[in-house]
Amino acid sequence: MKVLITDDSSLARKLLLKALPESLTDEVSQAANGEEALAAYAAGQAELIFLDLTMPVMDGFLTLEHLHKIEANVVVIVVSADIQPQARERVMALGAAAFIKKPISSEAMLATLHAIGVL
Repeated sequence: MKVLITDDSSLARKLLLKALPESLTDEVSQAANGEEALAAYAAGQAELIFLDLTMPVMDGFLTLEHLHKIEANVVVIVVSADIQPQARERVMALGAAAFIKKPISSEAMLATLHAIGVL
């Protein structure tokens, strides 16, 4: 499965990569903002996107809106420190498969991937 990790923080991307189960680490790309994520999706580099909400250039909400508009065939898991109920409701309405609170643990990652049927 082609995995795309989208976060403006290189440290956050590294931590998320470490939390991924080994079975998902063969084809991993990274993006620093939503524009880069959409370009990677268009280039066929993403079947599963981990998406931060607060990023420069294009935030996670706008990225989700674009993916929703084009009816993208991709699973999106939002990974954010913004745990307000309104943020969670908005991303789920825009088609996110799950919402995980930062910092992410390997246990939370596995539980979420199993819950949404990726593993």
